[in-house]
Amino acid sequence: MSVDRGFVDRIRRVVGEQLNQQAAEAEAAGRAPILGENRRMLARKLIGEQVQLLDTEAMNRGAPVLDEDERQELTKSVIAELFELGRIQQYIDDPSNTDIAINGHDAVWLTKRDGRKIRVAPVADSDEHLIEMIQTAARRGRSEQRWDPSSPMLDLQLSSGDRLNAIAWVSGRPSISIRRHDFEIHRLKQLVSLGTLNEPLYHLLKAMVLARFNLIIAGGTGAGKTTMLRCLLNEVPPNERLVTVEDSLEIGLERFGDLHPDHVDLEARHANVEGVGALTMNDLAINALRMNPGRLIVGEVRGDEALTLLLACTQGNDGAMCTVHADSSAGVFGRLQMYLAMTRERFEPEAANLMVAQGIDCILHLAKLQDRTRALTSVREVTGADGDIVMSNEIYGPDRDGRAAPRFRFSEERMHRLERAGFDRRWLDTPGKWYG
Repeated sequence: MSVDRGFVDRIRRVVGEQLNQQAAEAEAAGRAPILGENRRMLARKLIGEQVQLLDTEAMNRGAPVLDEDERQELTKSVIAELFELGRIQQYIDDPSNTDIAINGHDAVWLTKRDGRKIRVAPVADSDEHLIEMIQTAARRGRSEQRWDPSSPMLDLQLSSGDRLNAIAWVSGRPSISIRRHDFEIHRLKQLVSLGTLNEPLYHLLKAMVLARFNLIIAGGTGAGKTTMLRCLLNEVPPNERLVTVEDSLEIGLERFGDLHPDHVDLEARHANVEGVGALTMNDLAINALRMNPGRLIVGEVRGDEALTLLLACTQGNDGAMCTVHADSSAGVFGRLQMYLAMTRERFEPEAANLMVAQGIDCILHLAKLQDRTRALTSVREVTGADGDIVMSNEIYGPDRDGRAAPRFRFSEERMHRLERAGFDRRWLDTPGKWYG
């Protein structure tokens, strides 16, 4: 149903002014500020009054009044303009979308969960209107942020938990990218029905978590690394204390409080407009180790936090997990060498490899396949280091379709750990059916 944009803009302006006026009056009178859900409830009341005024005007002209569906759609659109992302919000709310790309107000592309890419209607009246919408969202975020010619890049967490990246003034047109997270997918068993895992791999990965393996989840952009990490974490027993460190909060453990009643999420922070207050991933990882974590989780390793994580893994903090961008499970070793060489200590490859061999148990690699499904492609056991080489066994490797298929056996030491966690080694001899 299309909504009259003239009505939306009119009501948004009037209600916005009324909200600001009532908030100012409450502050002047020393009353509690009108915030959060109270502000939304007040907005709905004021919108209802404006819709009633529209009906009165229509009746005076002899025109039909709005029906119930039109009232609801108009109210929803005004609420989106006042508290959310306007016309963009309908695409954020649609669970069939995975990515939203806006290359100017009238060049809007959606990537669907089945892999299709479609172009949709403009989300603003002009590029200037689009910029104004994003600036308003930046001001009302978790911490107020600037987005203007002096700060042309913006990274913002939305109320939905999704991430928004925006850039303008250094690009031809304002560009907005939104990556949506499907928090409904949060258990390993769901990944079996989706074709990411098969039954034997489900039992293996669950046992790895219970056996407190130190795991790296690797893959390219959009391969499903964060989803896999979330699913693995939700297999951790609820009595364990989890501390997560992320550049942007994406794992979403707060949504699963019944599974993780004792968890802390830490988010890196950029410097403020005065150039102070920055907190890096490594700053937070170091602090996390002082918080008595049962498990340290790093959302994505891409810098000197690699050193802190590996040191934790070699000093008894078992059960750690992280994600890394890499095009194969073996490619993770080169990535970690590069990150450790970037630290203040500038580790040589031999030292970096020794730390990896001592700290990491297994690497899981995911990829987006040609049929547009996401699948686990590799399970690699780290067995040691010899100078420039990290020694490993690819327990599962990609078959002709790119999906993980059995190749080698685990070392007996790790097999015993898996069995103590309840794993039946006969699963390693079971081909398993793929459902993708």
